[in-house]
Amino acid sequence: MARAIWKGAISFGLVHIPVALVSATSSHGVDFDWLDSRSMDPVGYKRVNKVTGKEVTKEHIVKGVQYEKGRYVVLSEEEIKSAHPLSTQTIDIFSFVDSEQIPLQNIDTPYYLAPDKRGGKVYALLRETLSKTNKVALAHVVLHTRQHLAALMPLESAMVLVMLRWPAEVRSLDTLELGSEVTKPDLAKGELDMAKRLVQDMSADWKPEDYRDSFEDKIMALVEKKANEGKIEDVETATGEEERKTADVIDLTELLKRSLGGKSTGKKPSKPAAKATTAKKATKRSSG
Repeated sequence: MARAIWKGAISFGLVHIPVALVSATSSHGVDFDWLDSRSMDPVGYKRVNKVTGKEVTKEHIVKGVQYEKGRYVVLSEEEIKSAHPLSTQTIDIFSFVDSEQIPLQNIDTPYYLAPDKRGGKVYALLRETLSKTNKVALAHVVLHTRQHLAALMPLESAMVLVMLRWPAEVRSLDTLELGSEVTKPDLAKGELDMAKRLVQDMSADWKPEDYRDSFEDKIMALVEKKANEGKIEDVETATGEEERKTADVIDLTELLKRSLGGKSTGKKPSKPAAKATTAKKATKRSSG
């Protein structure tokens, strides 16, 4: 499995499903780093006063939010830190909605979710429940001190967590100021028929292996050519990795019952099952 970027648990009701978050996408764009031509050292961004043009050292930099044009409110690091949401290492489900109700313009970044530790069975239960009810789970999750609105969706044998843009971040279609010729078009039947025929003639199956970034291919071919000619410069870089927490899973059936508030499912356990449960409890007491 690809390296997990976050580990925690899905939480709904009293049920916790340990999961690992894996990026569902990867950026393949060409990344041009700045280098000093004299020494081939990496070049960073200077902190410069935009009025004087002089460099500003780190200890003289504060953070401010523009309140009015040209007027800022300065906040300390402690004040900013106090506003950060508490990281609970959980994907907290708070509602279930029909999948088609999620607007396309709200969809942001997808991540794969894989079961962690002993969470396979309850992971599968949630996935199947979402599939059969045609629902997606709305949830809150904190990643890198930032709270996100997210949608948990089934995908074949797995689940994906799609980060959603907050509604306040999405502009209304009214900003387009569409005219009546667009919103209430007067289209002739012949025009529609020809357009449909064109779409049908150009229709094909989705083949992701056929779609490539030609710019990236050309740049990387040039990089490979120059590398084979020995035109490579050594640049020192530093990397780091942080440890992440995991969550444990506990008895699923009991948690589902408690999440439903003790409501009966309408089925009575058979006598052998009841005896087995009693024996199990007795064994736990004796071993404890």
